Amino acid sequence: MSLHLLSPLDGRYAETTAPLMDYFSEFAFLRDRVRVELNFLLALSKTGLIRPLSNFETAQLETIQNKFSFADAESILAYEKKTRHDVKAIEYFIQSKLNFKPVELQGDAKSLQELIPWIHFGLTSEDTNSIGQAIALRESRDKVILPALDSLIDALSDMALDYKATPMLARTHGQFAVPTTLGKEIAIYIARLRKISDDLSAFRFEAKLTGAVGNFNALQAAVPQVDWIAFSQKFVSSFDLEPNLLTTQILPYDNWVRYFDLIRLANSVLIDLAQDMWRYISDGYLKQAVIAGEVGSSTMPQKVNPIDFENAEGNLGVANSLFTHYAQKLTVSRLQRDLSDSTVRRTFGSALGHSLIAWTNFQRGMRRITPDEEKLKAELNAHWEVISEGAQTILRAVGKSDAYETLKEKTRGQVLTESDYKAWCNSIDVDDATREKLKALSPESYIGLAVTLTEKLTG
Repeated sequence: MSLHLLSPLDGRYAETTAPLMDYFSEFAFLRDRVRVELNFLLALSKTGLIRPLSNFETAQLETIQNKFSFADAESILAYEKKTRHDVKAIEYFIQSKLNFKPVELQGDAKSLQELIPWIHFGLTSEDTNSIGQAIALRESRDKVILPALDSLIDALSDMALDYKATPMLARTHGQFAVPTTLGKEIAIYIARLRKISDDLSAFRFEAKLTGAVGNFNALQAAVPQVDWIAFSQKFVSSFDLEPNLLTTQILPYDNWVRYFDLIRLANSVLIDLAQDMWRYISDGYLKQAVIAGEVGSSTMPQKVNPIDFENAEGNLGVANSLFTHYAQKLTVSRLQRDLSDSTVRRTFGSALGHSLIAWTNFQRGMRRITPDEEKLKAELNAHWEVISEGAQTILRAVGKSDAYETLKEKTRGQVLTESDYKAWCNSIDVDDATREKLKALSPESYIGLAVTLTEKLTG
């Protein structure tokens, strides 16, 4: 069966994306909207519009949502085949659930049939949809997205601390620059991702309950004595969401786009890191573990490819293309609403799914790499010209006005060995203390405060 699925999210990568199914599958979307509609009935019962519900009756409504089943979902889809309207199908499904009289009524319980006229009372479909999808976004953020991102950050932090003092040549403009450490370079990405994680954690999702064009028209016309603005605020807030009172038929999706932009930013940061990891592996700075039974090429038996980082980069790109489309599409709607947003919103799970695949593969790739410290050390010691920055700065500190020009003449476009550098130190006209300071420099030790910064950023 899985071999015939159209999307790799539900086929090849189903195990990785499975945690998102409970929030963005068609089943989940149906279940969450049933939850919204039933909670709306309970909220109405507290306004005096309809009689208060007994504990037994309330429990009956809660049972419908808590025990929402595959058969229930199929029942809604059967209604939708006739209506060609998904929310009206949900309304008819709830009617069918309430359209019976319990065999035995407990206490003052009455038939729930009398609640049927109040199902979806004064609402528009997008009241139900926006709350249902906002619930899915919030709960998936808390249960799947943030834990996955934080797990990746923790793995990066462990690696940064392990190699905080492992020196390596840095490159600017692709050319050898001054030395850094592997751990500090990773720590930069950790700092960037942590800020995004903090913003994601603090993010508040908006939803609406404002009626067909956002003015509470039907509710105000039918029951003007109720403060519908206050009702809307309280009802939306009951799902731990932020009520947006100024809407058209649909919620302005600016708020959701800001959330997706945060994930898109995290993905862009990780594309940056994935490409650096790929290059470090290509240059031999990082060694990959050789796993028995795995194959790197169908024809070249020696190969061990950085497939996890490549897979991550590809999936990050797919996810970000969708997030970019959300920013372009969902912020625009003709007049009070056109329907083109609806099908786009059904792809939220796809964008998040490709992100989750990427983050998972990124961690797998990290577990398989270690620095080739001999390679890093050999490359450092083959390029003593990279400490010319430190040398000319030491000379400036003792008043040498031509320090930069002196080192430029000696090093620009040149490769210096240790003996070349030490010979230059002996030839320059400086006091003994400055000469010893110059001689104390080396590519392996010229790492500045890299260790301290790494500890500070990952602590």
